[in-house]
Amino acid sequence: MAFGIKLHCWGEWACFTRPEMKVERVSYDAMTPSAARGVVEAIYWKPEIRWHIDRITVLNPIQFTSVRRNEAKDKIGAGAAKAMKDGKGNLAFYVDDGDNRQQRATLMLRDVGYIIEAHIEIVSGPDNIAKHLDQFNRRARKGSCFTRPYLGCREFAANFELLEADSAIPAADSTLAGERDLGWMLYDIDFSNATDKQAKFFYALMRDGVIDVSACVAAGVVA
Repeated sequence: MAFGIKLHCWGEWACFTRPEMKVERVSYDAMTPSAARGVVEAIYWKPEIRWHIDRITVLNPIQFTSVRRNEAKDKIGAGAAKAMKDGKGNLAFYVDDGDNRQQRATLMLRDVGYIIEAHIEIVSGPDNIAKHLDQFNRRARKGSCFTRPYLGCREFAANFELLEADSAIPAADSTLAGERDLGWMLYDIDFSNATDKQAKFFYALMRDGVIDVSACVAAGVVA
């Protein structure tokens, strides 16, 4: 993989929600490419570039746990944007209101660790991939980020470190040896048509803890 990056990220909890679950949150077995892209974009992103995820390596045993949480049922109304712009108005949103609170179960992952391999595509402007990679590497090396990366849900913060040429590469756990069929997994959301956003899926296979996203996508992505 030319002009690519390798990033180690890990966390105590993660939830990469399956979109077919309408009420309760149920996580995929592993990090999705869109979640991986969100992690690298939180560290470095510019409008003229786009990150493409090449491989995701699952490092830790896949372990699920279930929790039930109180969540808000409604969203903040459209009037909030006007109040923020005008500097006055009602922005209150009471989550402890019994009529606005509901319990939802979440089946999520615990003690997760991943290696993300990705490359940059220039979508506009000069072809200066090396400059963007250098900026990403400097930021990741220092632990800098625009927003805190997270593992599926914003409350599940991700820790990260840059894996360089001389870095010790973490190995996948022995329980992940062999091939595992993960089925259809969310690849990304196509926002090219603002009025008709399309979810794209790919058939994910994990071999010895490695999901070769590029190969899986080449084999077939469906809308």
